[in-house]
Amino acid sequence: QVQLQESGPGLVKPSQTLSLTCAVSGGPVTTNYYYWTWIRQPPGKGPEWIGYIGYSGSTAYSPSLKSRTSIARDTSQNQFTLQLTSVTPEDTAVYYCAKFEGGGYDYWGQGTQVTVSS
Repeated sequence: QVQLQESGPGLVKPSQTLSLTCAVSGGPVTTNYYYWTWIRQPPGKGPEWIGYIGYSGSTAYSPSLKSRTSIARDTSQNQFTLQLTSVTPEDTAVYYCAKFEGGGYDYWGQGTQVTVSS
């Protein structure tokens, strides 16, 4: 069974970079056809897909966030990361990591609250 655990600072100042890590257990991040995804949910709004890194290391990003987003992986630590630059209060959200396979998200982290504020 796959388990995902997000970690990172809960408070980030405006204009700084938000950095989160998702630790994966129960299977390697290089497993075929797994796509490791970041999703966020701002307060009072629906979920927003941020992007993914796939089993081969390929990445894809939301067009609205692409210029500020980078998703990478560390296969030795079996984890993947999110960096979002130049954050504003609009980036305040609960951030989730999730595993996508076969057309759906089957495993999720518990989510981590990130607040952008000075």
